[in-house]
Amino acid sequence: MMRYVIVPTALLILLILTSASNNYGASAKTDFAKVMTVSNQIGNQIWMLGNQNDSYLEFGKESTGQSSFTVTPDLKQTDAWDTVPQGLNKSLNPTFTINFSLAEIPEYGVHFRVRILDAHKAIPQMAVFSNKMLSGIIQIAGVGGTTSTYPYKKLYELYIPKEQLQLGNNELKLSTVGCLYCTEDENKFLWWKWDYLALDALSSPAGEPIHGRYVESGTKVSNLSFYYDQGAVRHLPYVLKWLGIAYSGNVMRVDCATDVKQGCSSIKSYYETLRDYNTGAVALHLHTGNIKLKEDGTLPADAENKLLDYVKQYGSMFQYYEIDNEPGLFNRSKGVNLAIAKWLKTHLPELAPHVKTVAPGWAYAPKYNIRSCRNQISYGMFKCGDPDGWEDDSEQRMELEELTDLTNGHAYGTSYSDNKDGSFLENLQTFGGSEDGLKKLMLNTEYGTSDSHMDPKEFGATQPHSAVFDRIMRAHIGYADMFMQHAAFYPQYALFESGIDLNTQNPAQMKIHKNLTDKDTRVGIMRRLNLAYATHGKPLVYELTNKSELADKLVYFRGVDTSTLPALPGSGAKSDKILLNFVNFGTSTQTIHAKVTMPEAAMYEGERFGAGDTYESARTYLTGLQAAPELEFKETLLPGEAVQYILSRTDGVKPIAPTWIQAKPIENHAIELSWKESEGAHSYDVLRKIGTAEGSYEVIAEQVPNTSFVDVDTLIGNKYMYQIRVSGTKEISQSATVTTTDVVALNRAEWGVTSSSGKPQGAIDGSPYTRWDTGTAQAPGQFYQIDLKNSFTINKIVLRSENSPNDYPRKYEVYVSTDGFNWGSSVVSGVGTSVLEINFNPQITRYVKIVQTVKAGNYWSIHDLQIYGHKTD
Repeated sequence: MMRYVIVPTALLILLILTSASNNYGASAKTDFAKVMTVSNQIGNQIWMLGNQNDSYLEFGKESTGQSSFTVTPDLKQTDAWDTVPQGLNKSLNPTFTINFSLAEIPEYGVHFRVRILDAHKAIPQMAVFSNKMLSGIIQIAGVGGTTSTYPYKKLYELYIPKEQLQLGNNELKLSTVGCLYCTEDENKFLWWKWDYLALDALSSPAGEPIHGRYVESGTKVSNLSFYYDQGAVRHLPYVLKWLGIAYSGNVMRVDCATDVKQGCSSIKSYYETLRDYNTGAVALHLHTGNIKLKEDGTLPADAENKLLDYVKQYGSMFQYYEIDNEPGLFNRSKGVNLAIAKWLKTHLPELAPHVKTVAPGWAYAPKYNIRSCRNQISYGMFKCGDPDGWEDDSEQRMELEELTDLTNGHAYGTSYSDNKDGSFLENLQTFGGSEDGLKKLMLNTEYGTSDSHMDPKEFGATQPHSAVFDRIMRAHIGYADMFMQHAAFYPQYALFESGIDLNTQNPAQMKIHKNLTDKDTRVGIMRRLNLAYATHGKPLVYELTNKSELADKLVYFRGVDTSTLPALPGSGAKSDKILLNFVNFGTSTQTIHAKVTMPEAAMYEGERFGAGDTYESARTYLTGLQAAPELEFKETLLPGEAVQYILSRTDGVKPIAPTWIQAKPIENHAIELSWKESEGAHSYDVLRKIGTAEGSYEVIAEQVPNTSFVDVDTLIGNKYMYQIRVSGTKEISQSATVTTTDVVALNRAEWGVTSSSGKPQGAIDGSPYTRWDTGTAQAPGQFYQIDLKNSFTINKIVLRSENSPNDYPRKYEVYVSTDGFNWGSSVVSGVGTSVLEINFNPQITRYVKIVQTVKAGNYWSIHDLQIYGHKTD
């Protein structure tokens, strides 16, 4: 992945040699290392404490309280370091201050380096203050507190802008920081040991405000867990922007699998949307279950063709391909995984030479007799993969690692540091330890927490559900290169409210998923950490003008120009956005006054994302930001809060006509309108016309700030046509037509459903991809029954089975009842179709039963059932 990171020349050579000496991941590691020195060059060394000797023994023993060291002009590496601590420990010596003098301020800022030899698995944080202003917080990974026989050594690096330096005396303070929600109980776990510390002047402008290490963040956005349809496509930009990962070249997982019918229905549009927001993708397509290899161990023709077609069609749109998902846990064959990796290694150089391969998403599943796994064959031998338990064997995993460019390893809760099957420790074992991070770049396609995961009790978290998510994400910042939260809409693990068909939801109305016992959320934590570590580009010059108020406060600013990022491989994606991020890592409310030097003296506009439980409440659109080229901002941030501005030059913003216009009748004969957000729109005008005949539209609402509107000035029975226009422009949408009525789709949330067989909930769960079916051929007497829970007046039922087009009821009768026992004669009967609209005279009822009345060879299936009416007065 072409990215800029500051790396000293000696380390660059080490990386290239290390990479070249190992077959696994050689090209990816070398490519990554080569570009790391393109933009940021190390100049004169200002000072260095310690020797690069893999030891902290030259330093003195830690003493209680704060410690400090003054750099003298004649400082040499051979000097005694007995007044420098071997590291920091929050319960013993929580801070270390380095005093030094500058005769002149380096023109391009400075570069701080610290090589960590050991740290506790709790992920201690090193806050770095330059002259009392926070330069950054380094997330430190380590194996302390585990049984790992391999250490994790890592050189962490930090960009410090010249605005945080001063002529004469300077102070660089290093402080241990605990988790945002933890008590003093955590302090004894917050420690690390270092090899050396150094500060160097930059000899050219920084290309990246390196913050510990360069990382890329993402998640997965699919509809109803598995479907890359238009609903997923529409929600994708909203998720990218709200989470703070758009425009920076981050990576999303795209696992539209061959075993999911209609799972890839809009995959081309999906990839195009990722490209438009300068976001990469790791693809996973070929379902590995039930593949029978040829005698020579290669893929059969149908599997080859599926891979070939996918790479040919979409290979230019993704940057990585993942071999498989948790192969042992899902009882998959090692041989099939190897065959896929070999096929890609052979064919990608011709089909998509930019694509790098990723090892399977390891779950480290042991043999079945140790822990059971999925997809067992009732008549066969129970096992977890073929051979049984192969995914849990580092030597067998290594066979895949040698064929792929990047490693993987799924983690949930604090499992990353588990002594057995923890992704962090397993990677150390597989590759024999680390000299500077993992020996192979790591792209983790799944990390996260469920609603039941909690932080270990010994850390004393007051918000344990939030703390455990915060800790696992910080862990990945500390040791992984790219990582994806499990899934944005996956039940129990979700970032946003799940179980909703995204095809029917206005993306602006998506809500944050909350764990009711905690105040913070997974979205809040991801935004805070993404804004601090995963927004990339050339750093902008800035000054915090209320320095005295922010002295020694955990308040971080990060401003970048994304136009300097190289194009994404394959898709060629680029961005021209300016990203301004304000982050409060502290436990008290803080106000930041920032003066930012924009790339040009010009007018800017764009979006601001801050606090809010829904997208539309978190987002505002700002115009008229005149830069001279300085712009001034003031943000008041609650504990843990983060705010991002996404700005563009006004003369480069081209408003686009609104799309996806939805108009539907609601109660009291009103019309509810919604539409997709338009790029560059700060508000919208709603236009209406009565009837479909020729005639002009009239404006009924102006400068609507959101992407929804309710028209209450209507008459029952009238047909209306609506258009939406971007305020202040001529960009106008297509028309949406609707007829007002008091008969509307009833709320299904409290319905009770029963049926003659099968699982009836599948017909009313809001998903077009699930269904209820009879499970056998159609026969007289089969029924589907609904309890509306209250009395309603109804006159229409709609049954949809387009996804099983031959499973409609051949003949049907509809019955109603007020008590569920006395049904009387049918109120309507007829012949079915795959989209069946059943109209009848209004009936006052609570219970409805649909009966299939003839024989037919197909199942009777219902993918979606809706009843229309209104509550009985």
